[in-house]
Amino acid sequence: MNIVRNESGWIEVICGSMFSGKTEELIRRLRRAEIAKLKIQTFKPKLDKRYSKEYIVSHDERKINSAPVNDSAELYDKIKADTQVVGIDEAQFFDENLTEICQKLANDGKRVIIAGLDQDYLGRPFHPIPELLAKAEYITKTLAICKQCGNPANKTQRLVKSNKEILLGATDVYEARCRNCFDPNLPKKEE
Repeated sequence: MNIVRNESGWIEVICGSMFSGKTEELIRRLRRAEIAKLKIQTFKPKLDKRYSKEYIVSHDERKINSAPVNDSAELYDKIKADTQVVGIDEAQFFDENLTEICQKLANDGKRVIIAGLDQDYLGRPFHPIPELLAKAEYITKTLAICKQCGNPANKTQRLVKSNKEILLGATDVYEARCRNCFDPNLPKKEE
């Protein structure tokens, strides 16, 4: 016999390159949940202070209130029992336990919406996004516009020379590139 739970949770992942609208889509879905009178909580990594400390902000300046956290354990500890929808931005900056935490939240009947880069500046999978993609019920891959040729872009081109895997920045440090225009060896100028 199948047991049907009234409150079924799931995981949604929005992934793609920088400037592809991931955060904008996350905010759109969270706003729709608010319109539906669902109880939401949103989180972002504490290290991402590019636009705001307490808001998730898209490159086009849309924003929604959020709680900055150090890691996935702190995120989980801050979840309230009556929360129905959990939004997480910049998931690539979280630790490897984020996938397990998202699974627990979904198993507890919560809708979990995650946005993050699926590839790093070298075009390699950016963890924990690949693991989240494997567990998600819904996946949205967003594409940007290549700044070189105008084709659909799914890569993030680093424009400054640095070996740091995590280097915060926006158009001053990165641009969207297509498969043909992307060059992981390109950064020539110093930070």
